[in-house]
Amino acid sequence: MNHLFMKCSGLTQEKVFSNHYGAAALAVFDEFETPDDIAHMDTAQLAALIAAKGKNRFAHPDETAKAVQAVARGSYRLPKTVNDSVTQVLSISISSMRTIQTQIKTLDKEIARQFENIPNTLTSVPGIGPVFSAGIIAEIGDINRFDGQAGLAKYAGLTWTQHQSGQFEAQNTRLIKSGNRSQYYLCKAALFFESQEQGLVGSISFCILQFSAPFQS
Repeated sequence: MNHLFMKCSGLTQEKVFSNHYGAAALAVFDEFETPDDIAHMDTAQLAALIAAKGKNRFAHPDETAKAVQAVARGSYRLPKTVNDSVTQVLSISISSMRTIQTQIKTLDKEIARQFENIPNTLTSVPGIGPVFSAGIIAEIGDINRFDGQAGLAKYAGLTWTQHQSGQFEAQNTRLIKSGNRSQYYLCKAALFFESQEQGLVGSISFCILQFSAPFQS
């Protein structure tokens, strides 16, 4: 992020791109040597670049292009010698990130292919694909080894500590410190349902219910 800031400070300070490491953002960082190059480029051409690199996921690439140029105009300018060094380092970093992203996509496809041979119902949960499902199964194992939903929640580290004193019982307590990688997958699944305005705690409960469906049979 430090090199991104040095390259074009405005793009890292303003939320022009939702992901600074997305394909469109990296293309802008990589293909232009200075903020002036971005600011002075034809807006239509920049919009076309953003649309192409973003695989047409930008609803209004022309507006995004204008926003990019606006923040580029307000970015710091580096001396040429410093800018050349930053550009070289950043180019190498971006190349490495693209290689890793390609490898992740390859692994995701292989996981999905292998997962087709594993009977399960996890992928029926909206927003949970084969990669997350495979992670959950790998971490949880045989669901029948748990006594119930509470046991699964505790195993994943998704239960809260209790603090009682006499008739007093604290309502706001911390999560227990135990748990494993399944907590990550369950919380990521819960975030999808939270985006559907169901609330994070309720979403986590919903996901645990879905993943512990065998207890209901």
